[in-house]
Amino acid sequence: MTRDQALALVHEYTQSEALRRHMYAVELSMRALAARYGENPDDWGLVGLLHDFDYERYPNAQHSATDEHPAEGVRILAARGLPDEVQRAILGHATYTGVPRDTLMARALFAADELSGFLVACAMVRPNRSLADLEAPSVKKKLKDKAFARGVSRDDVHLGAEELGVPLDELIGVLIGALRPHEQLLGLGAA
Repeated sequence: MTRDQALALVHEYTQSEALRRHMYAVELSMRALAARYGENPDDWGLVGLLHDFDYERYPNAQHSATDEHPAEGVRILAARGLPDEVQRAILGHATYTGVPRDTLMARALFAADELSGFLVACAMVRPNRSLADLEAPSVKKKLKDKAFARGVSRDDVHLGAEELGVPLDELIGVLIGALRPHEQLLGLGAA
């Protein structure tokens, strides 16, 4: 699947601009992590872009391991020929599926997912609505504030860094660096 085909799928299934921006952020984060680990940024970027494409249509409030998001999306992707490694990584980013994150790609997706969203949320409350001067200590302080970005699982942020084997400060820095040049795409920066 090409990025253009993946992007068309995202736009077909997702109307929410906020959710699309989240997928773009995770795509950018995955590309950076792929480069860091000597993997293919295009392949890893697709995983990040597609990981939540079915979320809006199949939200899965019951956290079913086999129905709705992400299982339904993976069935769609499998029918389009995406490799098993990609399917398993997408399934594994939702802990309730029970699919182990047994590849570097899967661990990277899990680490990038919650943290990418949290970094964008941190930027949005800054006076400049920017990642330009956001640093790891500020992010870690916000992580301690349970009232801020309540939907982000702090446990998953910490577990993601741990499973990837990277100190949280370092992971935050890598992802900020990946997202910073793309603020406009993410709805950040000067209006």
